[in-house]
Amino acid sequence: MDIEYGAVVTDKKGKTLGKVDYIIMDSWSGEPRKFMVRREKEGDAVFFTPGQVAEVTEKKVKLNIALEELEQT
Repeated sequence: MDIEYGAVVTDKKGKTLGKVDYIIMDSWSGEPRKFMVRREKEGDAVFFTPGQVAEVTEKKVKLNIALEELEQT
């Protein structure tokens, strides 16, 4: 299943990070390289790669990494 705009993103601890706001595509292959989640309460954004995704369901993405680890990358 593909990750879509507006999908809710949670980290591996179940903490909701926000919604997918932007998808960065690889211009050569056409595949997604990174996804951006805008965190409205914090006023910033975090990025994750397809390799950091544990599970994708309709309108929800669960990462295999905690927010603390994600902010360090």
